[in-house]
Amino acid sequence: MGISCIPVSNVELSSEWYVNKLGAELSYKDEDKAILNFANQSIFLVKSKKNQSANFYDIYGEEHFSLTFEVDGLNALIAIHKDFIEREIKVGEIENRGHAGRNFVFYDLDGNKFDVWSELSQSFKEKFLLL
Repeated sequence: MGISCIPVSNVELSSEWYVNKLGAELSYKDEDKAILNFANQSIFLVKSKKNQSANFYDIYGEEHFSLTFEVDGLNALIAIHKDFIEREIKVGEIENRGHAGRNFVFYDLDGNKFDVWSELSQSFKEKFLLL
């Protein structure tokens, strides 16, 4: 299980968003941080200064996400994409990026950009005996 730290402007609102929109499980919360269990990892929401995000820019000025969630196949990706739209989560279109599988991006309340990919990694398959 990995740990990711996500900067947020309001721990209370953000933790509610992750729980209600994404189905995360809240395991701890105070004024400065919240710990959520989601997608087989712990996510720390850390109160940060305004206009902070986990996104970064490559050498060509293209904004990138810092975290990719894997799902099991294209049908699962399409279903999650549809579900996110119904939950009024800001999402991008399903894309073909020239590698195996398909992807789409989504954003949280603070504009943190995340990726969803229709391919499970070999390590995930081995860990959960999906071979």
